[in-house]
Amino acid sequence: MQQVKENTVFVGNKPVMNYVLAVVTQFNNGAEEVAIKARGKAISRAVDTAEISLNRFLEGVVKKEIIISTEIIDTDTGKTNVSSIEIILTNKK
Repeated sequence: MQQVKENTVFVGNKPVMNYVLAVVTQFNNGAEEVAIKARGKAISRAVDTAEISLNRFLEGVVKKEIIISTEIIDTDTGKTNVSSIEIILTNKK
């Protein structure tokens, strides 16, 4: 697993706009790059977060990279595979 970057938004079960606000705030505070990470059922929310951020709120920001992977996590019933995604947005300079 990669180390966590400084400007990372972890997407969970909150409404999408909460994460969009977090992403926009990171860029407004001078971040050059923001990573949006999610696992499992939250992946679609992460994609929505990236798209809403890019299309409605952020000028001059583009998708730099999309990383998909599978993580093995421990659950009550043993180990299980969970899909994960990392969407990296960057300032286009």
